[in-house]
Order: sequence, then C-alpha cells, then structure tokens
Amino acid sequence: MLDNKNLKLIGGGIKCPDLLFEKIICVKNLFLAWKEFKKGKLKKKDVREFAKNYKQNILNLHRELKNKKYRHSEYYSFYVKDPKLRHIHKACVKDRVLHHAVFIILYPIFDKSFIFDSYSCRINKGTHRAVNRLKDFLRKESKNNSKNCFVLKLDIRKFFDSIDQEILLELIKEKIQDENTIWLVGEVIKSFPKGIPLGNITSQIFANIYLDKLDKFAKHKLKIKYYIRYCDDFIILSCDKLYLQNLVPIINEFLENNLKLSLHPNKIIIRKYCQGIDFLGYVCFPYYRILRPKTKKRMLKKINGKNMQSYFGILKHCDGYKVKKICIEKVGFFV
Repeated sequence: MLDNKNLKLIGGGIKCPDLLFEKIICVKNLFLAWKEFKKGKLKKKDVREFAKNYKQNILNLHRELKNKKYRHSEYYSFYVKDPKLRHIHKACVKDRVLHHAVFIILYPIFDKSFIFDSYSCRINKGTHRAVNRLKDFLRKESKNNSKNCFVLKLDIRKFFDSIDQEILLELIKEKIQDENTIWLVGEVIKSFPKGIPLGNITSQIFANIYLDKLDKFAKHKLKIKYYIRYCDDFIILSCDKLYLQNLVPIINEFLENNLKLSLHPNKIIIRKYCQGIDFLGYVCFPYYRILRPKTKKRMLKKINGKNMQSYFGILKHCDGYKVKKICIEKVGFFV
C-alpha cells in the first residue's frame, strides 16, 4: 500500500479529468509505480530480469500506452495457504507496474468518497484500526458494558469471483468520464475471465469501489449507526437482536439486485458481545481482547527468530502477554 506522500506526488489534486489518462501513463508516474512495486521483490527472478533494463522497459510501456497498443498479458496461477487455501493469479512484471500506476492515480479520486468505516486497503485504516473501532462501537452500544449488545457478522459468498465486471466499470464511470482512462481500466478488468483476481493491487481499490454501493446503502438508506466493513466481511451492532435478524434479508436482496452478489449462508452469525466477537484475527470481549485461537496456534507453530518481532507487533494489539512469553520460551531468546 502506498503512503500519502507518494500518492500526492502525482495523483493528488487532479482538477482536469481530461488529463487523467496522461497522469496515469506519464513517465514520472510509471517510474514511481516501479519504485513502489519493486519494494521487497528484488529477490524474485522475474523482477530481477525487469530491473536489469527497467528504464527502457518503462519507456516501452509508456509508448505502448500512449499509442494505445498496450494489451494485458495472461496470468500465472498458483495456490497459497493463508491460512485457508487461496487461488492467486499473478500478472507479469510489466502489467503489475501498470497496475500500480493506475492505483496511484485512481486511489485519491475514489478514496475520499468512501465511508469512514471501510477499513480494507486504505491509508490510515487497516485491521488494527478496524478492531479498535469495533471496540469503541461495542462500548457505546452496550453503554459501557451495562446492556446486552448483539453483533451481526456477514460475509459475501465468493466475493472476488462474483464481481460483475460490467457493473464495476459502470461504477467507475460515475466518477471518471475520460474515455482513454476507461479504456485502460477496462483492459485491466477484462484481462481476467471472471470477477477480479486476488493479487492485483488494482483489485484492492476495485473491491472498495464495488462495495461502496453497499456501504452507502447501509449508512444512508438503512441508517445503520454501527457498521464496519473490511473487504467482504462486515459487522453491524445493535442491542436489538430482532432488528439485526430483519436486516439480513434486506441486505441480501440489495446485494443480489444491485451487485449480483449474495451473503454466504453459512457465515451469517449473531452473537452476544459477552460471548466474544471474532473479527480480523482477534476476539473481543467486554473487558479484554485476545488473539483468535487459530491465529495463536499458527503463530506458535511458525515462530522463529526472524519473524518474532512481526508476531510481537500483532500481540501488542491484544492481551497477549502469555502468548508472548510462550513464543520467547519456544525460540529460546529475546530478539
């Protein structure tokens, strides 16, 4: 994810939509995209090959884009376990640099219109801020833990695979009228046979653009006070359990009619706050927060001297003293 500084170098403050395409494909933006893309990837063979002659490669990409001769290459697919099995589709380096270039320009245009409580793949958001926001909401709705509070957890079934490409393009056109930019965005979207691929940085913003319609429906039409979304997982809080139950068919109907999506029937959960709310790797209780048991088990299995500080960073956001102690004992020293 890019930071605010780099986004403002090129993408911030675009006043003339007719210049949008030029902003995306300009050499300066393409070099910035390469700089951001290559971070932590220079040990990869394909990235090293591109880096050997990166200046000429980027100039060639610029020329292809300027002459509208650019065509997205096919994807290489593989599976990763993180922790569940995910099917990842990887584009070639040239395409991924282009993805970053598109992202740099589109992000500030769309991000400012998203609701505050959308936390996935956004600057100054993320999992920990989402979990902290949930804690604040739970405290408010439960009147400082003095009342019963219920949490409705919902998940969209096969979200990335189910995104309708034509609907996505229409949603993008609501903010972008430049035909050349729409051509380029369409080339990226339609490079994949169905939905959008896991792995593209553009998929991060496309997912938020797509579900922004749901966010606005929840906040502006349904007037839901306590609503948090992280990618395709979202949470609604209320002291009225029946109110939450009645929301499920309304939300599902909206998804089906407007976005061609549906709720995962096996992941519709309503729980009392006192039972613990499992969200984004943590379980929140009225007076404390712990690591999700599956995450804890996986951490203890994989802990070593190299990843210890990273895991400690996760533990500092919960009551993880005992887990931290076990990690230190397991590795045999403190890093």
